[in-house]
Amino acid sequence: MLNSLRSFFGRNTELAEALRNLLGFKPKNIAIYRLALIHRSAGERLADGTLVSNERLEFLGDAVLSAVVAKYLFQRYPFEDEGFLTETRSKVVSRKNLNALAKKLGLPEMVQKSNEQGRAGSSLGGDALEALVGAIFLDRGFPVAENFILNRMMDNFIDLEKLLKEDANFKSKIIEWCQKEKHAFEFDTVNEVKDGHRPSFTIHLKVDGKIVGKGTDRTKKRAEQAAAQQACQKFKLLD
Repeated sequence: MLNSLRSFFGRNTELAEALRNLLGFKPKNIAIYRLALIHRSAGERLADGTLVSNERLEFLGDAVLSAVVAKYLFQRYPFEDEGFLTETRSKVVSRKNLNALAKKLGLPEMVQKSNEQGRAGSSLGGDALEALVGAIFLDRGFPVAENFILNRMMDNFIDLEKLLKEDANFKSKIIEWCQKEKHAFEFDTVNEVKDGHRPSFTIHLKVDGKIVGKGTDRTKKRAEQAAAQQACQKFKLLD
């Protein structure tokens, strides 16, 4: 597997040069980046059953990306509430947005994958981008990873104002899915505090009688959206 990846990039120096052009700095540990570019469909399973792929780096990169974007939005919008910040972060790190960003960066072409996955893998690019962020974090630390996210991703390829105008209507999406798949659903208001200055609503979304999403916000509408978003993530409707 690693030999075939080497043949794709040639020597380590060629991979290092490709990564330097992509990242804006010279990697220290090439092996971590090689791993970030191995999709599970092309991964090898070790004797102990461990699959050698980019999935663990994807997990790490997702956490780093979420933290950096949260900090960025917190500083950029000092007077917006938690609901706005949460919804905006969700738009920035959505699979749809990350897939589009990965394509602009040329990442899908760099990923080692099976032929079948290459034809059908809709989330391959976004997954690899998260894995790449995880690799940067391990190789160079949080400040360098943060710089890559802000300067290479956010500044160059993400139109935040355009994203803000997009209506991420999670409630409509989950309702449409429930109706299509013949599932019963209910938005249940479990707590309502009508304090004049800080009202609060807590909504539980039930599908077939089971709670699949919870949301709390200052407006009932946004609490429903938050609960619906959790449900959409649970049922993988946001890829």
